[in-house]
Amino acid sequence: MRLLGDLLSPPRCAACESAVPRHYVFCAACAASVESYAAGVARAGASAPAHNEGDPVDVAFGYYGGALATAIRRLKYEDRPHLARPLGELLRGACRTAETRADAVLPVPLHPRRLATRGYNQAALLAAHVAKELGAPLLTSVLARAIDTVPQVELSVDGRHDNVGNAFAVGPRALLEGRTLALVDDVSTTGATLRACRRALLARGARRVIGLVLARTPSSALGIPLALDAGAGLDLGVDRACASSGCANVPMRANLRN
Repeated sequence: MRLLGDLLSPPRCAACESAVPRHYVFCAACAASVESYAAGVARAGASAPAHNEGDPVDVAFGYYGGALATAIRRLKYEDRPHLARPLGELLRGACRTAETRADAVLPVPLHPRRLATRGYNQAALLAAHVAKELGAPLLTSVLARAIDTVPQVELSVDGRHDNVGNAFAVGPRALLEGRTLALVDDVSTTGATLRACRRALLARGARRVIGLVLARTPSSALGIPLALDAGAGLDLGVDRACASSGCANVPMRANLRN
C-alpha cells in the first residue's frame, strides 16, 4: 500500500516540490542550503550551543535560512499543514540528539482570531510530533494568547519584546506546578515570544520550561553563516543529527507511520 501511495503521490521536497526518496525532507539542491544548529555551533568551536543570558531556546534543529526557511514559510503562510509531518520529524531528531525530557509539551499559541484565519497553529502541529518523541502529553489549552498582538515580523527587536510582554494567559496551576515543560514554536528570532511564554508558565508554578524550535535566526544565536561547505549536507539519522561531507539529502526517521 505504501508503494502504491508513493506512485500516486510521490514524496516531495518540503521546499521546492521536487521528487525525493521516501523519508527524505529535502532534495539534494535544497539540502545544500540547510544548516544544522549543532553543526554550526561545532564549527564555531563550541561543544554545545552557547546561550545568551536569558536565551529561551534550548533545542533547535537548524538556522533559519535557505530551504528550511522556505519550508517553514510554506507551512505557516501557504496553507500546507501536511508539511508539519516532515518538519516535525526534523524537530524530533533534534530532541533525540539533545536527549530532551519533559513532563508535558505545549505549543506557543495563536490568538483565536488568527487561528480562525489560518485554520491551524503550525506550532501545535509541530508540538504533536515532539510529544510523540518524548512520550509526554500534549497540552494545547493550558497556554493561551490573550491579546491579538501585531505580527512579530513587523516590529523591531525592542518592539517585539514590548509586543508580547503580557500577551499570554495560563490555565490551572495544578496542571503545571513542579513540572518540566517543553515549549514548542516554529522559529525564534529575538526569543521574545518564547521568553514571554516561559515567564508566564514559571509564574504559574512550572519547575522548568525547555524551549524547542525548528529554526532560529543566526542573529539570535552565534551568527553562523547558512551555507554549508561544498558538497556537504545534513544527515538526520534515527539516533543523531550531524553534518557529513557528501551527504546530499536530509532523511527523516526510518519509520514515519502515525
